[in-house]
Amino acid sequence: MPGDFGDIMREMQNLKARFETMQSELAALEVTGESGAGMVKVTLNGQFETRRVQIDPEAMNDREMLEDLIAAASNNAVQRVREAMQERYSGLAGALPPGLFPGL
Repeated sequence: MPGDFGDIMREMQNLKARFETMQSELAALEVTGESGAGMVKVTLNGQFETRRVQIDPEAMNDREMLEDLIAAASNNAVQRVREAMQERYSGLAGALPPGLFPGL
């Protein structure tokens, strides 16, 4: 059984490297959420930082509507970032050695 521990350690190192690569990819990721049929667009990176907000000039005629559109576009962008993260990280649990973390 001594080889088992060495195998687990190598797997953990590989997993750590994959995790770090994914974190870098997420930091570089940009996702755009939209609302009002594209009247408002909010772009976030993979760390949920706002990178850009685009507003159609027609949306600026109604302040209340614009506020709602910005909130909806922001929420849409957050959801899209979460989906991208889930898609990328879903393979990590399968990469763990069997039985190392029961329940995963």
